[in-house]
Amino acid sequence: MIVAALIALVQLDAAKSGKPSIIAVAVASTAYAFQTAAAAVSAAARNTGAAVVSTPRLFSENAALREKLQTLRGENARLNEALSRAPEARAIARAEAAAPGGVTATTIGYDPEDVSRQITLDRGSRDGIAAGDGVTNADGVVGRVTAVTPLESTVLLVTDGASKVPAVVQRGRWWGIATGTNGSIRLEYVSQDAKLRVGDVVVTGSGRSFRAGLPLGTIARVDHPEGSLYQSALVAPAVSFGRIARVVVAPRALRDAPSVEP
Repeated sequence: MIVAALIALVQLDAAKSGKPSIIAVAVASTAYAFQTAAAAVSAAARNTGAAVVSTPRLFSENAALREKLQTLRGENARLNEALSRAPEARAIARAEAAAPGGVTATTIGYDPEDVSRQITLDRGSRDGIAAGDGVTNADGVVGRVTAVTPLESTVLLVTDGASKVPAVVQRGRWWGIATGTNGSIRLEYVSQDAKLRVGDVVVTGSGRSFRAGLPLGTIARVDHPEGSLYQSALVAPAVSFGRIARVVVAPRALRDAPSVEP
């Protein structure tokens, strides 16, 4: 009864002053707190339910996106490879144009022990290739065929120590023999009267394997051995032998055809 009387007095006093009583404020605050908590719990329950319902769909979409990304990566790799091969394709097209009727081949092997400078091609006698055929690419002379099977050919590179090719210095038309040095080319047996200079272009002379006028390289150094009847020169090869990919093999009919020197 005393508590009820006190509450009544507080309420009457608040009514007289025109302000909400302390009791009314406390009740309203408590009710607001309960309502806010109830609303939060309800929203969380709704969100959890929606997440549970949409999880399979999201998982499926994520898997589809991963698959699409993998496909795009594969396509990007394919396009990059095609782009990197474009210069090679243009180069071999130039080599084919320089040797109409030649056999285009791909390098499939090198000498694993590096004893001799040789490469193996994926074309052989079945494609019309024979021993002694000259091999070139867009840059110049690669070598000559030394062994043939129906499906493959072995090519001795012009830089091998066993390789000897008739050669001509374009400026002045001085003759010599281009001999491999197992890494480079040496122009030998050039007359002492020849005025050789660094940078002179050296091409093939007419021979059994090559028509005349094919690039062999450029003179990098001139040597004048004392007491010798001849002079020699170190020749930087026209071909980059570390990255020979595709070549053109010229059959005998092309070797025997009239040539046009550059």
